[in-house]
Amino acid sequence: MANGAVKWALLSVFSKEGIVDFARRLVTLGWKIVSSGNTAKRIREAGIEATDVADLVGGGAILGHRVVTLSREVHAGLLANLNKPDDLAELEKLGIPVIDLVCCDFYPLANAIVEPDATIDSVVEMTDIGGPTMVRSAAKGGRIVVCRPEDREWVLRELETTGDISAEHRQALRARAEFEVTKYTGHSAVFHGAGGFSVITGERVGGRSKGENGPQCPAALYVAGTGDPLALDKFQLVEGSALSYNNLCDVDRLLQTLSHIAAARKLNFMTVPSIAVGVKHGNPCGAAVGREDGDVARSMVSGDKRAIFGGFVMTNFRVSGEIAESMAATLGGKALFDGVVAPSFDDRAVEVLSRKQGKCRLVQNSALLGVGSAAMDVTPRFRCVRGGHLCQPNYTFVLDLNDPGMKMYGTRNPTGETDLLLAWGVGCTSNSNTITIVKDGTLIGNGVGQQDRVGAAELAIKRAIDAGHADELDGAVAYSDSFFPFPDAVQVLIDSGIKAIFSTSGSVNDHASQELCMKGGVTLYQLPDAKARGFFGH
Repeated sequence: MANGAVKWALLSVFSKEGIVDFARRLVTLGWKIVSSGNTAKRIREAGIEATDVADLVGGGAILGHRVVTLSREVHAGLLANLNKPDDLAELEKLGIPVIDLVCCDFYPLANAIVEPDATIDSVVEMTDIGGPTMVRSAAKGGRIVVCRPEDREWVLRELETTGDISAEHRQALRARAEFEVTKYTGHSAVFHGAGGFSVITGERVGGRSKGENGPQCPAALYVAGTGDPLALDKFQLVEGSALSYNNLCDVDRLLQTLSHIAAARKLNFMTVPSIAVGVKHGNPCGAAVGREDGDVARSMVSGDKRAIFGGFVMTNFRVSGEIAESMAATLGGKALFDGVVAPSFDDRAVEVLSRKQGKCRLVQNSALLGVGSAAMDVTPRFRCVRGGHLCQPNYTFVLDLNDPGMKMYGTRNPTGETDLLLAWGVGCTSNSNTITIVKDGTLIGNGVGQQDRVGAAELAIKRAIDAGHADELDGAVAYSDSFFPFPDAVQVLIDSGIKAIFSTSGSVNDHASQELCMKGGVTLYQLPDAKARGFFGH
């Protein structure tokens, strides 16, 4: 197997889908194939000639096929410096061909790790060593290295068109190879470390955008490739300028709020209504649920017309021209949103909602349609801190008003419970401390980010009054994202006309809040703070 004009490709893949076509097109271009095991078998069964790795290394697979490509011959063919005549002469003397291309994926380690009965032995057995080693050798040697199936087509097209891969594209493939190995070994380290290690990886999607502030540019979105249909990279911009860091943060927060509202309704009432949420700086300033899409959209924007100016909106229903026009009419004739996210838009909606210079981003994702409890994000949450990062599970608690641990003080009102669930969904995804007030399926006041609970209650009431909902406070419901350390905040809510409150329990003064509610004719729902606290955004 002397070196020369013939190009050699080493194919070794776990997933055989598409590999025959890949090999056939390479052969058509004059390439020689070297392979082993089931990959070689599949290629040969298709009538394509493939040299066995055993003929290259002077021996077949050993240790039950555990060691195949881990040989000096294979890695010499990958690592030889093509710009050094001495390297090429040595390969010629040893009868080792230059391997110009590697197509290799890895054993599905991540799948083995998430198996319910996964053990150290089962994970070790599915840990690929030869594949990642071969890919890294190919990357170091500057070879064409294809380790993701989606790259095969464009690599083949470039080879068919130009006869080679450009230096720029080789470098991109090298980087991708190193990245895939990093992810792979990261999974292994996290599993075997049993909590001792944390690895964050991500691949940039789209271009770079505005940062949170001018000096923080550029910003970019990096995705983990989870396959989640509601991952941010699955959202399509259909109108407006590129989403900034702040926009993407708002979309993420909207997803948290909308999915929590949906999950609570699904758990308690077995159905998911139409839902619309509007946020400003991540915190909901408008939210509504109901049966009619148009009514829900109007109610949402009427929650706080001042705050929703320049806000971001999300719905779990298609936005039609009629709905867009009704939102604009509710806001005085023009919907000056920073963005609207929905399953889809019709042409008239795009026309109505668009703003000059692309200032309103219209973003769609069909996975939002009627989104249910399955849409809640279960991936861990990371936060960068000086010197490292924090990690915790996502907030996946869902309020169940029929929870066996629920304590109730006062008379149960099923009608108001639908409002309590909306208040919970908004409040538990708003910056704590939070008091959230809802009336008739609409958010009317959200007091977020306060240092004390009295201040949060007073702010929620003030926001409701400022937004024109003073008359609606009577008979409204309130959610508190933790317990009341003293009954003073409860008194503030009662004095405003609130008739039902959900809070957690855990204060030494719980009894005072309970007695105050019963005396004032207010129904108080409580679950232990350790179970139901809804702090967010610290």
